[in-house]
Amino acid sequence: MDAEIEWRRLRADQLRERAEAGALAIVPLAALEQHGPHLPVEVDCVLAEAVAKRTALAVSSALPVVVLPVVWTGISEHHTSFGGTVSLRFPAFAGLVEGIVSSLVRAGFRRILLLNGHGGNDNALRVLVDELQPGLDALLVHLTYWHAAAEAIGPLLEAQEGLLHACEAETSMMLALRPELVARDRIPPGRRGPPDPVELRSTGTYRWRTIAARSPDGVIGAPFAATPEKGERLLAVIAETIAAKISAPGFWDLRHTAPLASERPSALS
Repeated sequence: MDAEIEWRRLRADQLRERAEAGALAIVPLAALEQHGPHLPVEVDCVLAEAVAKRTALAVSSALPVVVLPVVWTGISEHHTSFGGTVSLRFPAFAGLVEGIVSSLVRAGFRRILLLNGHGGNDNALRVLVDELQPGLDALLVHLTYWHAAAEAIGPLLEAQEGLLHACEAETSMMLALRPELVARDRIPPGRRGPPDPVELRSTGTYRWRTIAARSPDGVIGAPFAATPEKGERLLAVIAETIAAKISAPGFWDLRHTAPLASERPSALS
């Protein structure tokens, strides 16, 4: 089978062959939004697509796989006050994701991974998987890459515990992937964004807030600690961790979805 993993570079007949071979379809989802004074607005797109491709390469020897083009806009209303942000409301985002999933299922793909690279999409994607899965004759999985690889990411960071926003981790990975887009002379010298109030750290408590309410410049974290070497290590360990999870025995066992899919007509037929 062709070694190419990018959907957009394959012909329709090649994609039919991938579907017939039981290929995994990875859909990277991101956002177009402000990332502080030193990073471009496409950060989430660059990182989500890079993680998706590296993950695909890591599993390709064990499982046929194809990576779709990144979904470049998502739910980013909390970033709009800084400008440079394109945001969708939930109904539009839901319709977009449903259309992509529907197209993949109709094309014969039965394993679909929604690989998320933007925090604002996280809650929406969990809801969408719950809504769509019962009507699908396919297995639909969502993961947000820094949650899925949290235990591997933490030890590589020096100034923060996990991936935040325009932070040590994101800036490091951008320095590794697209250094020409990082304005090093504009990296804030200190940690940005106050810690969350105690009530927001407690389990079961949630309140919507703008990024401007948490940071004067749209940065949450410590980008001053970023290095390209750290970025490359982060990208490698994230891809390795996710690849191990999604290639584990039984992870894509389609029998788990069959009873649900047969209970009612598909919403995506």
